[in-house]
Amino acid sequence: MKRIFAAILALTLAAGASAQSSNFQLGKFVEIQNAILRELNRSYVDSLPVERMQKAAIDAMLETLDPYTVYVPAEENDNFRMQIEKAYGGIGAIIFKPEKDGNVVINEPYAGSPCAKAGLVCGDEILEINGESVKGKDSAECSSRMKGQPGTEVKFLVKKLRTRDTVEVSVVRELIHIPDIQYAGMLDDGTTGYIYQTGFTEGVAAQMRQEVLRLKSEGMKKLVLDLRQNGGGLMQEAVEIVSLFVPKGSVVVTARGRNPKDVVTYKTYRDPIDLKLPIVVLVDSGSASASEIVSGALQDMDRATIMGQRTFGKGLVQSIRPLPYGGQLKITTAKYYTPSGRCVQAIDYSNRNEDGSVGHIPDSLTHVFYTSRGREVRDGGGITPDVKLQKFEFSDLVYSIAMSGLMEEYVLDYVRAHESIAPAKDYHFDDWDGFIEYLKPKMKDAGKLDELNREEMCQLLESEIVVRYWFQAAAVELRLRYDTELKEALSSPLI
Repeated sequence: MKRIFAAILALTLAAGASAQSSNFQLGKFVEIQNAILRELNRSYVDSLPVERMQKAAIDAMLETLDPYTVYVPAEENDNFRMQIEKAYGGIGAIIFKPEKDGNVVINEPYAGSPCAKAGLVCGDEILEINGESVKGKDSAECSSRMKGQPGTEVKFLVKKLRTRDTVEVSVVRELIHIPDIQYAGMLDDGTTGYIYQTGFTEGVAAQMRQEVLRLKSEGMKKLVLDLRQNGGGLMQEAVEIVSLFVPKGSVVVTARGRNPKDVVTYKTYRDPIDLKLPIVVLVDSGSASASEIVSGALQDMDRATIMGQRTFGKGLVQSIRPLPYGGQLKITTAKYYTPSGRCVQAIDYSNRNEDGSVGHIPDSLTHVFYTSRGREVRDGGGITPDVKLQKFEFSDLVYSIAMSGLMEEYVLDYVRAHESIAPAKDYHFDDWDGFIEYLKPKMKDAGKLDELNREEMCQLLESEIVVRYWFQAAAVELRLRYDTELKEALSSPLI
């Protein structure tokens, strides 16, 4: 008994000493920092740029932790909200301003947006915003002037695409929410439903429920859930999406903080829609966070077949904490674990190299876990798909043209010359020679155009053109025509 008591006492004292050491170091850090600031304020030769110093110091401090722990000053709260919620007050359009002294071009209005309701279309040019010329202002400043409180009015002077008339257009701003589910429909076989989801903001699970029910009513016998390039979002939305397909009360994910007592287990609390519907989840290296919660949980429960490439490997949970003067701190508070007990975090930020760099956890240090049916899965590096698919990548020349802005400028010219096009399913680009002639005088290495992959380039052109006439859902529908990974997945005997 005395030995046990002595061991417990030793552990308690060690823990206390560790806490005291940590507190001492923190107090020392704060004291030194304050002393430096006081001396700078008293002795530095010029006036201090205090705000800039503050932001730089905080950012540098947080960068030593992980990329997800960040300080958001009060003046950046709106942009932060936009990133988190995909929502803002505005007119609902993507704009393009090729020259600072030129006009603002409506590049892509969103379906059902205030912009579309007001009759603004791709190719319309904005000359003035609330009576002030856009010339001399960059795209970001013009975009900021278009945003504002929902319900308020913004007035534009617009040169119309077709008539070239200059007219005044008033638009009432609304809360613009960029939908996480960009497309949901039946594939050509008539039995396979397909849902393309790009994020996990508030309300996406409810929308997913509606779409799954709709597709079932249209005869869906199997479902493809596409989470490729989905960077994640709210954990609770991920839990609710999993709940559509697994028994009520199932464990989806567990979050564990630094303190052993800080453990939260998230279970499904709604009745499922369908427990037997065959499901394929498509993932890739851009599928992260909440995407990995969904794919990891469905894999661990043997409820879906995961296909594609290994996911990103973000197994960290962030929380928002308020700070003085209206700022916020987004801070990593926990790691999450899938139902089998694995953490998918791929990078260990707590153990850095001497130069401050971090590396991925090697496969040799990962551990084996088991799904509900006894299949082996591993931790430490994202979700490894059950079926690996060959990833499609555009050739360098096609990618270069797409990123240069030349394709976007050509598409605007194409829209100006074509009042209408066929619906997305029937549309095929038919001006290849014109496109090449457009590029020749604008490219330094125009001689390489003989090497340009026509099929790849037309795929991008068709998508960019269709979205200008029929909005985003139509562009997704068109891209399915070329989706080699989806076609490979559908040919698998596992679906």
